[in-house]
Amino acid sequence: MTDTHGAAPRISFVSLGCPKALVDSERIITRLRAEGYELSKSHDGADAVVVNTCGFLDSAKAESLEAIRAAMAENGKVIVTGCMGAEPDAIRDSFPDLLAITGPQAYESVMEAVHKAAPPAHEPFLNLVPDQGVKLTPRHYAYLKISEGCNNSCSFCIIPKLRGKLASRPAGDVLREAEKLVKAGVRELLVISQDTSAYGLDIKYAESRFADRSVRARFLDLTRELSSLGAWVRLHYVYPYPHVDEVVELMAEGGARGNLVPYLDIPFQHASPRVLAAMKRPGNQEKTAERIRRWREICPDLAIRSTFIVGFPGETDEDFEMLLDWLRMARLDRVGAFKYEPVTGAKANDLGLTAVPEDIKDRRYARFMETQQAISASILKGKVGQRLAVIIDEAGPGGATGRSRADAPQIDGAVHVASRRPLRQGDIVTVKIERSDAYDLFGTAV
Repeated sequence: MTDTHGAAPRISFVSLGCPKALVDSERIITRLRAEGYELSKSHDGADAVVVNTCGFLDSAKAESLEAIRAAMAENGKVIVTGCMGAEPDAIRDSFPDLLAITGPQAYESVMEAVHKAAPPAHEPFLNLVPDQGVKLTPRHYAYLKISEGCNNSCSFCIIPKLRGKLASRPAGDVLREAEKLVKAGVRELLVISQDTSAYGLDIKYAESRFADRSVRARFLDLTRELSSLGAWVRLHYVYPYPHVDEVVELMAEGGARGNLVPYLDIPFQHASPRVLAAMKRPGNQEKTAERIRRWREICPDLAIRSTFIVGFPGETDEDFEMLLDWLRMARLDRVGAFKYEPVTGAKANDLGLTAVPEDIKDRRYARFMETQQAISASILKGKVGQRLAVIIDEAGPGGATGRSRADAPQIDGAVHVASRRPLRQGDIVTVKIERSDAYDLFGTAV
């Protein structure tokens, strides 16, 4: 029961899923803090629990359901939001006593449910919240969401069903948020959306005001403006459309004072034209390989990361060998993979293709990762002797761990730094690389 003597009500919060969901969580928490709510580290004793779910894969749904189950057991007053909330019946069948279920980006509905469970103790004091809002990432980097939803129709994905069609934010709004983050000490902006390079298409690249000028809602224009704010800018979830070439040229030029890091996160997913066609993905990998070659001519330091699916329905040994051959040829810097999981409601379930047995998925996944490990080890070995800019993520008395421009937080490798001088989280230092392994670099601050 909420304290009637003026104490702030306490909300426990669980955030699951991708960085885009993390941004949703940050926005809800910012609203909570603005209205005087406190955040509880435990469910027990909180006035309510908010669980921001992920609903993309069955394994993610299972994790979300377990989080809801734990919150119900420890507290009982639970509000569910996020992607899994877009299909509430399945959740309600398992947990009929939930206070509310809302879909992704439903900030107002979440706050309405919180108000009913635990009314705010006093009027909002907006100055209690920093201008940049409340972040769930470390102070020195932040995710910057530039759009919601997606216009693609990949057969394995239900994101458009959960989050809707592409809805781009005005460029001025994005830039003002980024400016506040940088002023608050953020040293790296991680630009995210479902399809970053499609930014602005839905609003016909409309202009909006930022500072003393108009800025078009266009991928190149937004990227140029972001890189002028004084922080590293890293681009995620970029589809290889032709206009990406312009952004690679901007990287090669050094962006604005070199802040646009030469890094692209591109979800290629596979290399076999037959599998890509079944996925409803662009299927000309020879053309894609030529684009990569061209990008590297323009910007030799460009690092490319990607994710792939192994064991998609109908994938043959020949398809998989084609994927490995393409991987060896493309020599991507950072690569992740996951074994295909059927997603309830995805079109892939209705293609009539033969499911790949789990033991074959396991073997293909292991071979894929072994192949990429050798590629990664070779690329990193070539960096020994170089001096690289490194942003420090963790620092201690004996040294620090950080990332080069070629590494995004939590998904890529690390640079382990020895230093005679104390280093702090968020510092950007020059490191002489002395050795490497399959995924990480080791060096000394100079």
